[in-house]
Order: sequence, then C-alpha cells, then structure tokens
Amino acid sequence: MSQVLSDEQVQRYARDGYISPIDVFNEQDVGSFNEKLQRFRQRLDLNGKIAGRYNQKPHLLLPWANQIVRHPRILDAVEQILGPNILCWASQFFAKDPGDNAYVSWHQDGNYWGLSSVDVVTAWVALTPSTIESGCMNVVPGSQVRRVEHTDTYSDDNMLSRGQEIAVTVSPEEAKPIVLQPGQMSLHHVMIFHGSEPNRADHPRVGFAIRYVPTHVRQTAGDKDSAMLVRGVDTYHHFEHEREPDEEFSDAAMAQHRQVVERQLAILYAGAKKRKD
Repeated sequence: MSQVLSDEQVQRYARDGYISPIDVFNEQDVGSFNEKLQRFRQRLDLNGKIAGRYNQKPHLLLPWANQIVRHPRILDAVEQILGPNILCWASQFFAKDPGDNAYVSWHQDGNYWGLSSVDVVTAWVALTPSTIESGCMNVVPGSQVRRVEHTDTYSDDNMLSRGQEIAVTVSPEEAKPIVLQPGQMSLHHVMIFHGSEPNRADHPRVGFAIRYVPTHVRQTAGDKDSAMLVRGVDTYHHFEHEREPDEEFSDAAMAQHRQVVERQLAILYAGAKKRKD
C-alpha cells in the first residue's frame, strides 16, 4: 500500500467526515470511461438516463467499472481509513444532464443501509466537472457524529430510491460544496449530511459512487447480504462474496447481478418498513 493521504488528511476525515479533492485518474483514463459509459447509457435505452436496477452495483456487469472499484490508488486511500481488509458493498452512477431538475435531498446513507457499523466510506469519482453550477455534492462538515430522523418523500426528481430526506433544516452557511475535476475523487463518511442541487450548467455532471466497508461489518436489516472482496482477507464471512464480471453483460454476470440486486433491494426496503413500524 502506498500512502495516498497525509496524516493531516486522515485526521481531517475523522473530524469533518470527508476529504476532497484526491487525484486518481488522468485525462486519457477519464475519456475512456466516458466513452464506455455512453455505450452503457445507450444500451439501457432509458432516454439516456442511468436508472433502474442496472444502476445498482454496475461493477458486477461492466469490467471497466470493476477496474475503477479495484483501482490501487482508490483502495490505498480507503485502506488508510478502514484498514487492510475491504469489501465493495455497492456502486452507483449519479448523472445529471445539462438543465436536469434531478437533485439529491439532504440525507445520511447510514440511516437506511442496515449496516452494523458506521465504518463505511464512499469514494465519489468525478467523470465530468462537478461544480457548484452543475450540482456538485454538498456536505455539512462534522455532521457524521449524530444520527437524525429521515422521511421518505418519493419526490419524482429526487435521485434517491425513496426520496429520503433528513427531518432537520440545513442552512446555506453550514454546507460545503465538493468541487471536483474529472479524474478526482472525494471520500465521505456514511453518516455525513450530504445532498446536491440540479444541474444548471451547460455540461453533464457524472460521478461514480463506490461504497466500501471493512470485513467486520455485517447486514442487520435482513437475510445475508453480498459484497465483493477487493483487498485483503475476509475472516468474518458476514457477506457472500460476489464475482468479478467475466465480460460485459455476459450471461453469468447478468445472472449474478439479478440475484444480488433482488436481494439487496429486499433488504433495503425491509429496513425502511421496519423503521416505520
């Protein structure tokens, strides 16, 4: 493991709940990813939208997305926070086209994922400029230390599955924009307040969010969950291990993805129902 983060950055993550920006990919890498992502969007045939179940754990369908998930520079940074034994629990593209009204409400991921620990890191990799105008992610530094109530709004333009939204008001003075250039990433804590505004720029805002957990974490909201071991060893076996895709949209990859996503969605919605009850 090479040291990607300075000691000061690791301390800042513990204090503020995020670090940004971190350089990962060069211009050529990002260009290649965007070309492949465009083919993926065309295959989905959803008017160019990246939505639905194919946007749940796409790294199980797309070898190039799996390469991002396993990139040594990303894992080196994550290891400095989580330790040497790491699972990729989920991934998802967040894409807003120019003028898109889509937004992400203020929320805490750890409030509805059902995981046993808050030792969870999201790596958010920018594939296009993520700026204030294009609707970059905003965070509230230090908010990861408390859990707050959420409500499910099911708003049409909300990019979250149930329109999850914290039941407290965030003032503009509290919010910090996470501005990223293509190829840069941020790391943020599973409990930090975060959200994003619509894209008012003339270019798309596309990011790839990867959710990493240490192997001691387990699922508490339902039956046994699954994840992909991306570094180290797993002596706990709380998650069934997922396989890398052999090729894009192969029969084997599709079959595994279908089973995994069905189970994960059942777990997430079971957790939501349990909290309501």
